[in-house]
Amino acid sequence: MNDGLIPRRYAKALLKFAHEKGQDKRVYALMQTLGDSFAAQPALGKAVTNPFVSAADKTKLLITASGATDKDSVFADFIKLLIANNRIDMMRPVALAYLEMYRKANNIYLVEITSAAPLGDKEMARLKALIGSHVGNATVEYETSVDPDLIGGFVVKIDSERLDASIKNELKQLRLKLLSK
Repeated sequence: MNDGLIPRRYAKALLKFAHEKGQDKRVYALMQTLGDSFAAQPALGKAVTNPFVSAADKTKLLITASGATDKDSVFADFIKLLIANNRIDMMRPVALAYLEMYRKANNIYLVEITSAAPLGDKEMARLKALIGSHVGNATVEYETSVDPDLIGGFVVKIDSERLDASIKNELKQLRLKLLSK
């Protein structure tokens, strides 16, 4: 069976259940934190899939990594469900699928801005204004990063769209033009 299909099914079920309980926004925040934890700590993924770590310890680990509290029973019960169904190794793909589905259902755009150097407040405000006019009245979440390999400029990704205004890209385009002559 497709590894992408199973996490999407679990994420869809969680989104529906959390929405019915009025906890979809809270679960979204927990999944964001959990996704960040998986990205920052690769050992978390290894611990979750380790067969020698008990189910109770995995539950505690994921609840701690997500920042969940005692009031987040929907999230905790979902983790227990994944463990009971031997699907806890799919927690990260489920979290990513949940984030994607929640954003789509709530008209939220994830915008990734990568620049050669940290952007100042003026540049960031100008970019946000341009992006805001592009997406209309949708909610926008920003992720920024710095990549010195861009040499200068920036790259903006909005869903499947990509605007590459980097010097690295301009040099690449120039190289292709010169080679095609």
